[in-house]
Amino acid sequence: MQKLQTVNAETLLYEPLEKPSFVVDSLIPTGLSLFCGSQKIGKSWLMLKLCLCVSQGIPLWDMPTMEGDVLYLCLEDTFCRIQDRLFRLTDEASGRLHFAVASCKLSDGLIVQLEDYLKDYPDSRLIVIDTLQKVRTASKDNAYASDYGDISLIKDFADRHSLAVIVVHHIRKQNDSDVFNKVSGTTGLTGSADATFVLEKEKRASDTAKLYTLRFRDCRWELVERKTQEQLAKETIPDVLFRLVDFMRDKEEWIGTATELLAAMGETETIPTVITKWLNEYRTTFLSENRICYQYSRRKDGRRIALARRAGDSGDGGDSDIRIPPCYCH
Repeated sequence: MQKLQTVNAETLLYEPLEKPSFVVDSLIPTGLSLFCGSQKIGKSWLMLKLCLCVSQGIPLWDMPTMEGDVLYLCLEDTFCRIQDRLFRLTDEASGRLHFAVASCKLSDGLIVQLEDYLKDYPDSRLIVIDTLQKVRTASKDNAYASDYGDISLIKDFADRHSLAVIVVHHIRKQNDSDVFNKVSGTTGLTGSADATFVLEKEKRASDTAKLYTLRFRDCRWELVERKTQEQLAKETIPDVLFRLVDFMRDKEEWIGTATELLAAMGETETIPTVITKWLNEYRTTFLSENRICYQYSRRKDGRRIALARRAGDSGDGGDSDIRIPPCYCH
């Protein structure tokens, strides 16, 4: 029997680990996302727009995308219908966007088909499965176990290949104060997905829907309003990290313990373990955006923090140089 591989909490809290990347900055992470909405609300139009943007490396609204090959399983459509939608959405399309209108079900070899696809297109960034119902097999087993098992198969595939996989699904018609309770099926679906999006109209005949806030106009979903990514991110960044950026302006590097760092900064309200956690948590976002590299190591004489400015960076800017990164989901 294989021995359990464990990691302790102290390591997870303080040592830098590889973070999930975003295929659409601050919106679509690698892993499995459920995209849910009622029938005929425009889910497929939005998914096609997303696929076009990622395959061409152009922004979705104002959010940058990670360019790469894209597979769109349009399992409720025909190639003719897809072509008509392309006519409406774009004048140019990339050869990196691939379509299929039929596939195996999860129980009959879908994952094998997707593995084979990746052999031909190893630079793939995004796969959309539209819809979940088309790849499931009717089961008389426990509903929760069935839902969880189906989604877990897709999530495992996405995680192994560091891909973003979006599964399109439906919502129930009945009202509920919690919109996520409207997702058709059991909580086994939402519980095993990395992210769940629900697209919902307040009125059936309305041209607006809520995801952030979206408007369906001329066969396109447009972003109407939301807080900027800078506003969302700034609300979550601890104030002491802004002061740390100022502290590092005239320094190429700083090495020492967390206690020594706080003393050098004149900070009395933050404890050493917390500053170490925050440095690790914001190293790939706020610190990186402000040109500060963070490293953490253990030595016989204690734990050491190393802060450094990237080669060639200038430290003579004012407060206006502080940059707020996009809002990253966890």
